Amino acid sequence: MSFEPTIHRWCVATLADALETGLLREEQRLKTEQAISGLDVRQEVDLHVQLAEDLAATGLGVHREIRYPVARRHRRRTQGDRCDLVLTPDNRPLQIPEAAATLFRDDHAVALEDAFWLEVKVVAQFTEEGANASYSSQLLSTVQDDIAKLSRDRGILHAGLLIVLFTANAEIADHDLGIWQDRCLEKSLPISAPFNRVVPIVDRLGHQCCTLRIYPVGHY
Repeated sequence: MSFEPTIHRWCVATLADALETGLLREEQRLKTEQAISGLDVRQEVDLHVQLAEDLAATGLGVHREIRYPVARRHRRRTQGDRCDLVLTPDNRPLQIPEAAATLFRDDHAVALEDAFWLEVKVVAQFTEEGANASYSSQLLSTVQDDIAKLSRDRGILHAGLLIVLFTANAEIADHDLGIWQDRCLEKSLPISAPFNRVVPIVDRLGHQCCTLRIYPVGHY
């Protein structure tokens, strides 16, 4: 029996809630265990695993390091940019376009254009060595590249950029993300009003605040 596709309405606020709930739970676990290292010392790829688990806990399908639709013009699967997290409703698989007209087609799979494509960028004000000398450049320039990738791919209809920002307090996060947002708008980058969540964390490096901010991304 073939699966009848349905249009899924993505609620970015719900995604933000899931991430907040998951990180609050993980921070509480670290606090209970009196862990020496916190969330803010983890490598970005390790935080991707945590975030993926938090989203999957809500019943979503979470697919990591998926090639952009535009990259599929390359015959080699190793070529082309990849997106950090691609989400599908009801834990469904993601469609493989190359298999759409073959016996390996999965009628239950979600088309690439119906999935939610989420790029993740982790930026910290401090490192284990002290103040992060690359903090401003990581936030103001590198992060904007992810918006450009999402917005230029016509095979993506639902997309967002998640910034995970570790700072000394929430006021610094609001200030710095405000500057970042203004810079994006000055460059006419197609971002919409963000969904913001804040997770208090134990101060181990100088951070007491983990801000999660998802910016929906449209097309140019």
